Amino acid sequence: MELSLIEIWESMGLLARLVAIALVIMGVASLSISIERLLVLGRIKRESALFAGKARTLLEAREYGPLRDLARGMPRTPLARLTEVGLGTFLDHRGAGISAGEATRRELARRLEEYGQEARRGMGLLASVGSTAPFIGLFGTVIGIITAFQGIAAAGGGGIGAVSAGIAEALIVTAVGLFVAIAAVLFFNHLSGGFDKLDMMMQHAAGELLDHLEGGDGRDA
Repeated sequence: MELSLIEIWESMGLLARLVAIALVIMGVASLSISIERLLVLGRIKRESALFAGKARTLLEAREYGPLRDLARGMPRTPLARLTEVGLGTFLDHRGAGISAGEATRRELARRLEEYGQEARRGMGLLASVGSTAPFIGLFGTVIGIITAFQGIAAAGGGGIGAVSAGIAEALIVTAVGLFVAIAAVLFFNHLSGGFDKLDMMMQHAAGELLDHLEGGDGRDA
């Protein structure tokens, strides 16, 4: 006896169908987040490279005014936003009671954490899907086994026809749960590696900006 997916779906009880629907929703949500974050990561890398190429020349020439204008023109790029914050904080605190360099260092540290969390938006859901989908699939397996035993009881015997629908249901739900979890974990690991590299680049850029500001003391701003 061959069972199609439609026949398996029709043989499922309400609870098993809810489990299957939940897994599909989790898979679609994790895929959507993964694609959106991959696009965001790619855009940030491209725009950061473009900004860094233009900003380095201005920074080395200590042309802080044009550099600040350049940063303001790229509000979606974390590196540009970080540069604008660093310049603004340093210039605002220059000549004040607190050291301008120390105030800038603290503000840059806060913004680095803020931008890192912003870039990782949705990653928590990916981690949750990767860790919970196998257990939800296992729950579906248990339901399928129960269905199989009910088939045996109803048929009064243990023939393959009595249990095939329940076993197939159990295996299908388990397979879906594993597929969703594996995909979510792979996307999560790939994105985490990309965002870790981005964080390192941002920290390096913040340190370089602060070095130039403290070295020039903002006199050419």
